[in-house]
Amino acid sequence: MSEKRVAHDPGAAPPNPTVIPVSVLIERRVVSRGGWSIPHWDALGVVAGEDVARSEAERTLVSRDGDRERYLWSGLTLALHKDGCESYWHNLLNERPYLFVVCFDDETDSQGGEPTPVLVTANQDEANAHMESDDPVFSVPMPDPVRDQVERFVVAHYVPEEKKKRKRRNWAEESLYGRGPPPKVDRSV
Repeated sequence: MSEKRVAHDPGAAPPNPTVIPVSVLIERRVVSRGGWSIPHWDALGVVAGEDVARSEAERTLVSRDGDRERYLWSGLTLALHKDGCESYWHNLLNERPYLFVVCFDDETDSQGGEPTPVLVTANQDEANAHMESDDPVFSVPMPDPVRDQVERFVVAHYVPEEKKKRKRRNWAEESLYGRGPPPKVDRSV
């Protein structure tokens, strides 16, 4: 019986996927302040793997305990892009890397604007851009299997930009108020 062997192409992309199916666990609890009851939302964690893959985003009530409700949002993905490798690398350098869950508020919700997860990313710059546009962004610890996949992706695709030392200009000589010669003025007009 013969075995078919395939030579590994070092220039080929790694066999690991660049899209990882994920589900997000989000908690809603009611906080009472000064006679007001305010809903507070928080992401508790991310579960990753093929067993949580769904074709569409769906919300499932996981538990209800007094003033707390936990929902599992499935059908989301973590997509890794080559142009985000530097941000992934900086994230991995942290003692505890994070995933960022970007949400949009559902203002039509009767319970006070439920955040709907629309994006899960390991890119800190992308999460920051969403925070600057006032989208709710939650950070959750990156699960170890996801961290391993992100690390393999970064090792395979990250090429640090070459640092270029800029040549310093002598601003004093070029300045109108510096010690250099006065600028030439065309007075022929």
